[in-house]
Amino acid sequence: MLRVPGPEGALSGELLLPVDALALVVLAHGAGAGYRHGNMENIAAAFAADNLATLRFNFPFMEAEKRRVDSRKVSIDAIAAALETARGKTQLPVFLGGHSFGGRMASHAVHELGLDVRGLVFCSFPLHPPKKPSVERAAHLAAVRLPMLFLSGTRDALAERVLMEQVVASLQWAELHWLDTADHSYKILKRQRTGSADVFAELAGVAARFVDRVLD
Repeated sequence: MLRVPGPEGALSGELLLPVDALALVVLAHGAGAGYRHGNMENIAAAFAADNLATLRFNFPFMEAEKRRVDSRKVSIDAIAAALETARGKTQLPVFLGGHSFGGRMASHAVHELGLDVRGLVFCSFPLHPPKKPSVERAAHLAAVRLPMLFLSGTRDALAERVLMEQVVASLQWAELHWLDTADHSYKILKRQRTGSADVFAELAGVAARFVDRVLD
């Protein structure tokens, strides 16, 4: 465990650093679970298997065991603090991202604070609330001049496929990978899913290839 000096006190976190790591991804968690949630641990482990280091951390609301998420300012300040902590631990190229709310806040952190990172990796970007399709949450992305990777499930109720594809197509350097039968939490339909690859291994492989292209 490590400690991140967050905007409202120290935050718990974890650095997973493979020996042959090519880059580090600061991963922020979603609105409903902290950095030690199974999904976050699975993503980090899969990234490590593909030589991507990760730094995961709690947002202040999760550290304080509150249900209501932090304001955007507090959230992006926490992400900036995690980024600074990551830079103090390694000289690797750094990317930002996260699952759902965490990934969205990472994009706002880059947009509003001008954080110097190599790119953004979104695990289940929450384009809109369930059953309320819109693209308002992506309005700021056009101003983010960085490579972006979106890893979305084909059953994600927070990312209507046509809208997500339109958003990604409108961005200067953005890639979208659909994870077959996965929902917003990356739960899959095993009998219907094409291919035998584990969903986390699949997304990590795509992320590693994206990082390679950005760093090339």
